[in-house]
Amino acid sequence: MEFARLGTTGTTVSRLCLGMMTYGLKTSRQWALEEADARPIIKKAVELGFTFFDTADVYSTGASEEITGRALKDFGPPREEIAVATKVHGAMGEGPNMRGLSRKHIMQAIDASLKRLGMDYVDLYQIHRFDPATPIEETLEALNDVVRAGKALYVGASSMYAWQFAKMLAVAERRGFARFVTMQNHYNLMYREEEREMLPLCRSEGIGVIPWSPLARGLLTRTRAEIDATLRAKTDPLNQSLYKRDEGDLAVIDRVGEVAARRGVPNAQVALAWLLAQPGVTAPIIGASKVEHLNDAVAALSLKLDADELKALAEPYRPHAIAGHAG
Repeated sequence: MEFARLGTTGTTVSRLCLGMMTYGLKTSRQWALEEADARPIIKKAVELGFTFFDTADVYSTGASEEITGRALKDFGPPREEIAVATKVHGAMGEGPNMRGLSRKHIMQAIDASLKRLGMDYVDLYQIHRFDPATPIEETLEALNDVVRAGKALYVGASSMYAWQFAKMLAVAERRGFARFVTMQNHYNLMYREEEREMLPLCRSEGIGVIPWSPLARGLLTRTRAEIDATLRAKTDPLNQSLYKRDEGDLAVIDRVGEVAARRGVPNAQVALAWLLAQPGVTAPIIGASKVEHLNDAVAALSLKLDADELKALAEPYRPHAIAGHAG
């Protein structure tokens, strides 16, 4: 395992983050692994040196946090040696105050997340999306109070326009509030719109980048003939909305396969190695429903693509409409 600083903080995390959305309840997601099936994979991740784990309250309506907390208590190294991240924004009930980034919801949500995780604090508390219905100052002051109360060490953001993030950074600086240290954004070989504004902003401001969906919901691990072969591909509506499977997307899949064949490695390793080589990327958030997924991810750390391979992988990309900011 390799390690990196979390943005400009003094905290170190594994260069790969295990995304916990895969673990939860099948009643929430047909492709989710329930606790008995999830635990061996989480145990293996710990054995491979993962120290960074990302979940969210909205994943299986809290079940992912519960599974995460129990597994890390049983399998993980001491609490001070791991970094646990969770998120707030998504609907956690029917009432209008059970969602968004109001002070009321944030204060309730952090306590509920900590209870489910069985922890006194999280290392990183992230706003899952931008909330246009709540004043930025209200959100930032609430997050600042969460940090001051010791319930989170740092705050992070996820999936928004660069101008929104820049505005939040400016307000936090002006008001002396806790500063965002990470951006969890949608970024992979098949979706690179973040390279236009968000990634340069993060590099300029020293923000750690922890991309979600680094393998494009698994599409980059397959051939064009196999892209919809899994249960997740068939039943995950976000998969269908993010990737149109047009000739541009398919050309990227083909190119990954070509480079992987020349290297004699699985496609997943090539796609992850490309992302790890991009400037400013701290730790891609990988999903794993099989132990082999973890092994491929760790192997990608040692796969150093040369300049010609990096250029070849990037070449087929065609611009996309912005995707991943909603929800």
